[in-house]
Amino acid sequence: MAIDSDYVQQMSTQLATYEVQSSLDRLNRNEARYKAQRDALSTLRTSLTTFKSAMTKLNSSTSNMLTNSATFSQEGYATATVGATAKPGTYDFFVERLAGKQQVAVQGLVDGSLNGTLTLNAQAFDLSSYATLDEAAKAINDAALGAQATLVRSNGAVSLVITSDESGAANGFTLDLAGNAAATTTTLSTAQDALIRLGGSYGAGGIELTSASNTFDNVIDGVSMTVSKVHTATDTPLTVTVGQDKAGTKANVQSFIDAFNALMTSFDTLTGSGSDSAARGALAGDSSVRSIEGRLNNLLRTDFGGKSLIDFGISADRSGKLTLDSTRFEAAVTADPEGFEALFSGKDKLLDSMDKTVAAYTSSVNGMLKNRMDTLDMSLRRIDEQFENLQQQYDTHYNRYLRQYTTMMQTMQTMEQTYGLFG
Repeated sequence: MAIDSDYVQQMSTQLATYEVQSSLDRLNRNEARYKAQRDALSTLRTSLTTFKSAMTKLNSSTSNMLTNSATFSQEGYATATVGATAKPGTYDFFVERLAGKQQVAVQGLVDGSLNGTLTLNAQAFDLSSYATLDEAAKAINDAALGAQATLVRSNGAVSLVITSDESGAANGFTLDLAGNAAATTTTLSTAQDALIRLGGSYGAGGIELTSASNTFDNVIDGVSMTVSKVHTATDTPLTVTVGQDKAGTKANVQSFIDAFNALMTSFDTLTGSGSDSAARGALAGDSSVRSIEGRLNNLLRTDFGGKSLIDFGISADRSGKLTLDSTRFEAAVTADPEGFEALFSGKDKLLDSMDKTVAAYTSSVNGMLKNRMDTLDMSLRRIDEQFENLQQQYDTHYNRYLRQYTTMMQTMQTMEQTYGLFG
């Protein structure tokens, strides 16, 4: 009888697998559970980070939950940014002058034969020490004197043009050129402040307002205006009307509600107990994850600045999602815009408190979710090590059974041969 190697290998495989099967099943279950939990925590972290970004954006220094707006009676003269502190009102302006930079052209200088002394803001430049105007311009710029030099070329002639870094009368420069009779200086523009007039008539009366730039910061409480076109003496004034932007304010609140509800949907999916129509969430029954949801819900019921969400028509439905009563909201914001802004915006108010609460869980340094995920990663690495150890155990069992079955088959073969001698 020949030894059936396939049979020997098959039996060795079956018996070795039986030896490790229970341990293998346990490791597979643990690995699947750890991976599901880690994936769920990663999803939750992404959802929380998205929510945190929305809170940060709504509470940024460049935006407010309460949106005011400015409308203009004429197009093209000005634009405005309006903050939450702006009060409703109407104002008439004349734009009489735009801000300007000083600009002077030096002509008659020729590469290879530069001479004379150019003095800019009391610093002298010996032009004869430069081979080209490019070198002279670079030296002026490197000196950082509040003005920049550049070259302008036309019909073979090259002009050295010097321009103040900033606009405004106080930001001009002094320039003198001596020792070169062939060179001339031409003023292209003067340094001047922008001038607008509040009230009165063009050129007279009212209040004159000036700015080194074309932007007038906080020209009216909460309103900054940037001008771009001047009036003439016969033009009518530019009427600026400041008031609440109800649509913009409501859109900001809706963004808050949408961000919160999206986060709650993620919580529901990940922590759901399961039903006939929905799978059990990988984080179901996880108390630490539920605590995040609980803390955020507590903030929704907290007063900030003496006001709460319910005062402005924002409430939670049975599923924990926020809803907005538009009629109540609009009436409440109109009646108490300061209270609305004090509820949401500023340090330690609702948006900032939610941002900080979420940060404690999402921090990439020591956030709770990171620590949980790191722990699961460690557990998965141990699982990998246990798989390797189990493979070694399997190999040991397989080799032992392979030897035993081979020996048994050899014994049976010897017995057959011996039996044949007496047949």
